[in-house]
Amino acid sequence: MKYLFLLQSTLIFAQQIQFVDFKLVNGQITINPKDKSVRGAVSYWFDVLKATDTIKIDAQNMDFSDVELNQKEIQFTTNGKQILLISSFKKGTNNISFNYVAKPKQALYFVGSEENDNVQIWTQGQGKNTSNWFPSFDDVKEKVIFNLEVVVDSKYQVISNGILKSKVNNNSMTNWRFNMQKPMSSYLLMLAIGKFEKQTQRSNSGIPLEMYYESKDKSKFEPTYRYSKQLFDFLEKEIGVKYPWEIYKQAPVRDFLYAGMENTAATLFSTRYVVDATGFEDRSYTNVNAHELAHQWFGNLVTAGSSKQHWLQEGFATYYALLAEKEIYGEDYFYSKLYESAKQLKFASRTDTIPVLNAKASSLTFYQKGAWALFVLHEAIGKKAFKKAVKCYLKKHSFQTVNTQDFFAEIKKLSHYDLNSFSKVWLETTVFNTQQANALLNKNKAIQILFEVEKLRNKPLFEKEDFFAETLQSDVYFTVKEAIVNQLKEVKFEDKVVLLSLALETKNIHVRQAIAATLNEIPENFRAQYETLLDDKSYQTQEIVLYNLWNNFPEQRARYLDKSKEWIGFSDYNLRTLWLSLALSTHNYSTNKEPLIDELINYSSSNYEATIRQDALEKLLAFNIINDEVLKNLVKATTHHMWQFSKFGRDNIRRLLKNATIRVSFERILPNLNETEQFQLNRLLKE
Repeated sequence: MKYLFLLQSTLIFAQQIQFVDFKLVNGQITINPKDKSVRGAVSYWFDVLKATDTIKIDAQNMDFSDVELNQKEIQFTTNGKQILLISSFKKGTNNISFNYVAKPKQALYFVGSEENDNVQIWTQGQGKNTSNWFPSFDDVKEKVIFNLEVVVDSKYQVISNGILKSKVNNNSMTNWRFNMQKPMSSYLLMLAIGKFEKQTQRSNSGIPLEMYYESKDKSKFEPTYRYSKQLFDFLEKEIGVKYPWEIYKQAPVRDFLYAGMENTAATLFSTRYVVDATGFEDRSYTNVNAHELAHQWFGNLVTAGSSKQHWLQEGFATYYALLAEKEIYGEDYFYSKLYESAKQLKFASRTDTIPVLNAKASSLTFYQKGAWALFVLHEAIGKKAFKKAVKCYLKKHSFQTVNTQDFFAEIKKLSHYDLNSFSKVWLETTVFNTQQANALLNKNKAIQILFEVEKLRNKPLFEKEDFFAETLQSDVYFTVKEAIVNQLKEVKFEDKVVLLSLALETKNIHVRQAIAATLNEIPENFRAQYETLLDDKSYQTQEIVLYNLWNNFPEQRARYLDKSKEWIGFSDYNLRTLWLSLALSTHNYSTNKEPLIDELINYSSSNYEATIRQDALEKLLAFNIINDEVLKNLVKATTHHMWQFSKFGRDNIRRLLKNATIRVSFERILPNLNETEQFQLNRLLKE
């Protein structure tokens, strides 16, 4: 009977929100970094709308105790995915409370180690399910007010949703209590624990803007968070609806899965965007910053009711981030980004058969085509009508889930625009409407010139050289000049040298970087000019140029290495790891190479983030610097939570195992690995 009951119950769960409305939860959790576990006490208040005998709360692989309904013990069971509460639930308000223990396999991540005193713990609910670490609801339609108390070692700071109401020290532990005022979907519940510092600003509307960083990155605070307040003030004004939460926090975390995540009132983002003034030129957080902030309205205030409607979150966030960047960088930037995404969408439409309104649409489709659809609509009905429709849409459906027709309903009140045709072209088909897109792009002068450049792509150089020279010396936006440099890639050097010289003289970092990237073979008579790129304030340019010069001029290698020996680069050490690999590969450069080898191998270890480790491992393998330590670090990569890095580890081990000598080395290190690492390596050895 038990199994029959469970089968029948699962049929009800999909419709649970018709029977039960969860309102509020108070949770107290204690996190143990040593065994990567969570212990919690949870208390939910909910209204029963229709009598039912079973209520479920999503809870992945958790153990429960002290389960009570209105302070009386009740029957419950679990199926590995939910806790099932069994009782005669009648209409009215009820309280359910319980304790739980979990060792999350995903959604809650432990980075660093207590031995190295660099622990960070952070969450990622979207796509991973908060129910792995906190009993909650995978269904986005169930919105709850979350109040969370977090107990951790006093040496750590805690970031979570909402206002910090209290912080109480209790011996070596500290209780952090956070309160929310409004309901939200469970995937937006978040935690970040680590050694953070913060600076606080206030928006024009009075919202506290808390910006966190690690102590070592204090000097990078300004370029990392540059324009944050300006972005906030612009979006609040442009959207026309007051920021829906009481506070806004941002924090970079190590080995984050994505560029950023818009948890309610608290965005987490990747440390790759923690940059100094030079790094800002190539790796600015501005777009991610604006995108995640826009989600506080589009995704958090109103939430797409199903995966099919995902563009209502990502398309809107992408478009409004672009509007915010236009406020900072100007109209040429705005149109250049639209032009760039239009090219991507046109190319992708040749093979991509899934439209925007489909749960299986690609990220490019949800984000970029969704943004393009909004741009088309914005231009078609006019700024005033568009802004009013968005404002009404957000206000009408605040703290609810939505679909495309909800948004269209507000457009229809203000415009007679043919939304059926619009939807068919931009949301329901995969063909990119190039003609309509180009007509809109042509409103911008820089794009008009860019189109002229593109029309000349297949023309011989002598027919376009004068036009290119004139354009390179003009004040047209730099992306046009980049396009000219890219067109010269396959042209004989002696025919394009004058144009390359003009491009260098623009002094624009991005135009000069295009030269660095497209000119791999450098003639001696151009060496001095190319060498000037080494001094550009761009770590990306310096990386390309250092390698190309080292590769082209062996007799100059020592000079280039001397010039760059103190370079570090981005936070992922891109210049330092390149320098080490080049120094190790340069004959007679260093009489003692062991410290250099040790340093590069250390960067491949678990002491560093995945991006640094992978970069170091790539260079070690490329230059055939392989020993047992390198092989161990490669195996460790296979156990990492970032799938790209773990795949990198597996793929390279498979390749190395084809070498009989290295296979023996892998077999030799096997007993010295931990259980998880042994499992991964054994599986690869048996393939």
